[in-house]
Amino acid sequence: MSTQGVLADKIALVAGATRGASRAMAVALGAEGATVYVTGRTTRDRVSEVGRPTETIEETAELVTAAGGAGIAVPTDHLEREQVRALVERIDREQGRLDVLVNGMWGGDYLWIEAGGFHTKKMWEIDLDAGLRMLRLGVESHIITSHHALPLLTRRPGGLVVEVTDGTAEYNAKYRGQFHFDLAKYAPIRMAFDLGEELRELGCTAVCITPGYLRSEAMLDTHMKVTEENWRDAVEQDPHFCISESPVYVGRAVAALAADPDVARWNGQSLSSGQLARVYGFTDVDGTRPDAWGYIMAEEAGKEPKEADYR
Repeated sequence: MSTQGVLADKIALVAGATRGASRAMAVALGAEGATVYVTGRTTRDRVSEVGRPTETIEETAELVTAAGGAGIAVPTDHLEREQVRALVERIDREQGRLDVLVNGMWGGDYLWIEAGGFHTKKMWEIDLDAGLRMLRLGVESHIITSHHALPLLTRRPGGLVVEVTDGTAEYNAKYRGQFHFDLAKYAPIRMAFDLGEELRELGCTAVCITPGYLRSEAMLDTHMKVTEENWRDAVEQDPHFCISESPVYVGRAVAALAADPDVARWNGQSLSSGQLARVYGFTDVDGTRPDAWGYIMAEEAGKEPKEADYR
């Protein structure tokens, strides 16, 4: 499906677009002509607690512009209410509208790892400040941003809110292996459902979206020690990495949603990149359509899934 330029009159805010899935969403919206405000805490002058200085919001904005849109970088800590208020006021002043809000803030993986990752401690054994920080990064930041941005987005019908998480509603119905991480990743699913109820009468839509097994920058260089070009070398250390996907895939999913005149059919739902690829017809960078969550659910059910059946 080609939708070149279909978002040329749209204004988007991708919050937390420094890297990973949210960066790819910003770039994909730009590739369809949108003006995209990209925010985050890591700039060329300052590094956030995530500690990855080479990925900045300025670079994301440049990628948006290079893709065909207009990228505007605005340094913003989405836990700081006045910074978020000022950001939305700037968008209103410069554009007078907001059509797409992507709540993609997270940055808590390092806390999850410190808590033991998949080999976690019990909730009461984890440092309380670290656990609450995870919830602030993954839940409170989304709430603050929606509180300030939705009055602008709802001025006209057709607005779209995208909550970003890890895991579908079906998958996240089970215990995710760590108390605070579990809450942080289920909350966006419920936020999308709740906002969908409140936005419906205003002609706007809210959804929650998850990538599959994501080949983010950190996953590639820190955890798997590979690049996007040779990512299959990591399948030897993790056979399930065969079903992984690039951030571009979920970026294209969000662009497809934003371009869909009937996007309200998804209101309040939990969606995945693989699911939407089958509906909208887009592919990952290699031309395939991986269904990571289908693969993962089949594997956990003891079915020994084959990559070819889910790509």
